[in-house]
Order: sequence, then structure tokens, then C-alpha cells
Amino acid sequence: MSTTSEATDTATTAGVGVVTIYTDGACKGNPGPGGWGVVLLAGKHRRELNGAEPATTNNRMELRAAIAGLAALNRRCRVTMVTDSEYLKNGITSWIVGWQRNGWRTKDKQPVKNADLWQELLALTQRHEIAWRWTKGHANDAENNRCDELANAAIRTL
Repeated sequence: MSTTSEATDTATTAGVGVVTIYTDGACKGNPGPGGWGVVLLAGKHRRELNGAEPATTNNRMELRAAIAGLAALNRRCRVTMVTDSEYLKNGITSWIVGWQRNGWRTKDKQPVKNADLWQELLALTQRHEIAWRWTKGHANDAENNRCDELANAAIRTL
């Protein structure tokens, strides 16, 4: 994982950090080489993260981005998580309840794809208060577009 950081502090409200995390994943081929990008914004501070894997899927990279964003927080935060992945947003806010209840199986009794990453993400969400927000990808959201650039730059390092 490579990181760029202007600052790592978070803005605060009553002792709880307040941060907005933008995430994106990318893949050249699906499966294929993939990358993820994250932009963390807290007050006047900004931090960018990215990373890549040689053989993966777009959905895994979307999950990796969210995991990396939350893992970068060093204390409890009130987070707005912005993603262009409906898979990520719907999975963590809705589908995951049934998956857990069914022993990490879908309603069709099939193993949940990417269960390892869903479980890692779920564990990280327990520490924070998170509002999940979807944004249209490759549109007019500058921070989402920056995440896409970071993800693709990471792929080029492979």
C-alpha cells in the first residue's frame, strides 16, 4: 500500500473524530490486476491512500478501499463513507445481516463471495458511527474521481 498524507489528524466534535472517506476500486479485466483508492477528509486535513493486487476483482477492490479507509483511522470517528459501488453500500447496510444469520451463505445457500473481506470490513465498522452514501461513478464528484485516479495509478505500479 502506498500513502500520501498532508496530515493525519481528524476534525473533532465533542471528542469524536469527524471524517469523510471517499473510496473506489478498479480492475483491468475482471478478474485481473486491480487497484483501490481512498481520500480521507477531516476539517482542513486530507490524506490519500492506494494499493493494488495482481489478480483480483473489481468488487474485492471496492471492499479493500473501504477497509483501508477505516483502518487508517486511529480513534473512534463519525464517518461519512462515500462509494460509487452499490455492491459495497448494499452489502454492508443490508445484505450482511442475512449473510451472518445464514452462516455466511446467501439466501440461495451459496457461500458469500468475498466473505473474508466482508468480515474484515464488518469488524472495522464496529468502532465507528458510519453513514454510507452512494455517488455516481465517473461523474461530477471530484473526490470520487480522484479515488479512481489513485486506484488506476496503483494498478500501473504492478
